[in-house]
Amino acid sequence: MPLTPEHLQEALYTVLDPDLGKDLVTLGMVKETRVDGDDVTIGIELTTPACPMKDKIRADIEQAVRDRASAVGAGVGAIHVEFTADVRRPNERVSDSPLPNVRHVIAVGAGKGGVGKSTVSVNLAIGLARHGAKTGLLDGDIYGPSMTTMLGLDELQGRAENNRLIPFEVHGIKTMTIGKLVDPEKALIWRGPMAHGAFKQLATQTEWGELDYLIVDLPPGTGDVPLTLSQLLPLTGAVIVCTPQKVAQDDARRAVRMFEQLGVDVLGVVENMSYFIGDDGKEYDLFGRGGAELMAQGMNIPFLGALPINMDLRRNCDAGTPLANWEGNETLAQQLDAVTQNLAGQISIASMSGKFVQPTLSVR
Repeated sequence: MPLTPEHLQEALYTVLDPDLGKDLVTLGMVKETRVDGDDVTIGIELTTPACPMKDKIRADIEQAVRDRASAVGAGVGAIHVEFTADVRRPNERVSDSPLPNVRHVIAVGAGKGGVGKSTVSVNLAIGLARHGAKTGLLDGDIYGPSMTTMLGLDELQGRAENNRLIPFEVHGIKTMTIGKLVDPEKALIWRGPMAHGAFKQLATQTEWGELDYLIVDLPPGTGDVPLTLSQLLPLTGAVIVCTPQKVAQDDARRAVRMFEQLGVDVLGVVENMSYFIGDDGKEYDLFGRGGAELMAQGMNIPFLGALPINMDLRRNCDAGTPLANWEGNETLAQQLDAVTQNLAGQISIASMSGKFVQPTLSVR
């Protein structure tokens, strides 16, 4: 007997999404089941275009279809699994979000400066965009904005329409930074309320349009801007950037506790400057490789991956050409993609479980 779409549906009930732990049918991810002779086509809608488990899902589908065909005595030829993606919002969202067209707001923070938080933010945003997601990047580091340099915005002119800031569109993402709104040589000597006001304006008065992800690069520490962000926008979660040594872990722990106190889910930890590969090809653990990963394990937080000290990464960020991080250095590209895909997976888990934080305090 030939296979039928019903047989395919039965097979797909046995295939679990590895991150979400439920079958594809129950999750509503099966969009097409088609039989053409002995050939089969199955359409699956993922919860993120950067799904880290796409290859496993494909292999599990193929095995489930062949097992079902064997059980009913049917022949099966080629199995075509076609993936699309729809980045889903958390199951519950506040109706009065100031950014109703942004599906996920992700804060990137650290307990201290100098750990490469802005570098990670830039590459996460561009990494998500490279996988097909509509992505924005907000430079929330009011006192030390870095995106003008890292994204090569120096020659671009800012503009506004109808009292709304128009984001810069570069490297496949939309971005806004206070670095393009003030004198680049001027030190911003602002008290907390002024920083709060500036951040609020950048976040809510920028014409972001429809975004799957908005990455927010926070200033270091546990001060006004993270508090303002958690009060202002419904957050899907936060990413903590930490170098391996204990002194950085101590501050990263404080950042984790800050987000927990604010009710923000910590999506994971990135270990930056994990090690260095010398010209001799040897790996040098300058800061004690693996320390941030051990911290994440001890705090029961997902570990998103490690990034080494890499000359290409530094050079491309200084030159404002971050897309070059995926060109010419295959190892670096794979490392960045791994961290990006691991984050996307954690966001999907958070969205399907309904975890998110909504503004609960008035912003003054």
